[in-house]
Amino acid sequence: MDNSTERFETIEEALNQLSGGHVLDVATGSGGFINYLIDNLQDYSEITGIDNNELSLEAARKSHVQANLRFLIMDAAHMDFPDGHFDLVSIANSLHHMADLPGVLSELVRVCKPGGQLLICEMYRDGQTKTQLTHVYLHHWWAAVDNAEGITHFETLKRQQVVDIVEKLGLKNTQYYDSKDLETDPKDQELIHELDGIIDRFVKRATALKNGEDLLLRGELLRMRVHETGFHGASSLIAIGEKPALPGRKK
Repeated sequence: MDNSTERFETIEEALNQLSGGHVLDVATGSGGFINYLIDNLQDYSEITGIDNNELSLEAARKSHVQANLRFLIMDAAHMDFPDGHFDLVSIANSLHHMADLPGVLSELVRVCKPGGQLLICEMYRDGQTKTQLTHVYLHHWWAAVDNAEGITHFETLKRQQVVDIVEKLGLKNTQYYDSKDLETDPKDQELIHELDGIIDRFVKRATALKNGEDLLLRGELLRMRVHETGFHGASSLIAIGEKPALPGRKK
């Protein structure tokens, strides 16, 4: 895809024109973003997902049985891949989970081949609607519970912070897309029931914490907000850019 001459209205249109080749999805979890790539890339030869959580990878392997998909346990800040190994490298909604973000960003660039594509998708906290703020506040509470248990999880970034991170990578022809879905019913009962279940799990975790009373209260107040205000997923910024080719070498 020649980003210098083609501009697309949506990230889906951009990906529809992109032959993914050998793809790496970093912090893949259970492989949800890989489904998005499969649905939207023009084509690909192989997709590798890495994560440091074996339980998540087990779930990914069970739901992705294609021969050209593989899932490996690996530290995103210290990848076991040679330089320039992948045609497309992606990371979705994980920047705010990284204890060593500079190390992860350096590795994303290193393992992408010159002339290859980097794709970063990250939810952000500012500029959200009232129903989307329900998601932001929930996410920040989830992060607080994780941190209380010693799990690295920062609050989500502002949109400009995500842009600044991408710009420092030195990519060429970077395009930005804002993704949001406000068409669904924010008080859909199936959705509310699902969120109640998630809140219950975090309440149980907070109950086990020493001095977790504030987290418990915060969770119950957010449960009230879910039922009274409703919920929409927070907007995400998606950036896709090209790693510059080596001097004197054609792509």
